[in-house]
Amino acid sequence: MEADIGKVVRALEAAKQPQSDFVRLMDTFKNPYLVLIACILSLRTNDKTTYPATLRMLELAKTPQEMMKVDVEDLSKAIYPVGFYKNKAGQIIELSRIIVEEYDGKVPDSIDELCKFKGVGRKTANLVMTLGFGVPAICVDVHVHRIFNRLGYVKTKNPEETEFALREKLPVEYWIPINTLLVTHGQNVCKPIKPQCQDCPVAKFCDKII
Repeated sequence: MEADIGKVVRALEAAKQPQSDFVRLMDTFKNPYLVLIACILSLRTNDKTTYPATLRMLELAKTPQEMMKVDVEDLSKAIYPVGFYKNKAGQIIELSRIIVEEYDGKVPDSIDELCKFKGVGRKTANLVMTLGFGVPAICVDVHVHRIFNRLGYVKTKNPEETEFALREKLPVEYWIPINTLLVTHGQNVCKPIKPQCQDCPVAKFCDKII
């Protein structure tokens, strides 16, 4: 399987599977702050809910300087019904204040610094690096973890193990696009339950480790 990863990537690119509105939105930001706060909203929430909540949030503020001044109740109402919306509202406002006061208004461009923020894990930090800064990093969510294990490319127990295994094996040229490709594939075809292997554009490369 390892020798075929380039073919897998090209097949997924050629398949042009429909992306969720939220995935498309994230790909358009090119702004580390917007990627960061949108990713926080998306945690434990499906894309259909996160997308309109993100748009409502951005009507209130688009920079950390603006966001730190937003009333927490107003932000809570705007992002409802994302999961843990009250906690996330407070988290985003506090994070914005820290960025302004401790980082001169700029989102830090390292995974270690990003992970110092409350509620920001490696998945979010890696996504900020790739989509926000355009720096090669490997964002591993449940889709990326599941699909790479099903393919037989890695044998890992959780997303963090998968990230570090991929850092050792996956060619750097695929680090940035792989998250969007596999999230889209996971949402459309390679689902957690009853994956649609008969419609899979990479079935011939897959070990089908369910």
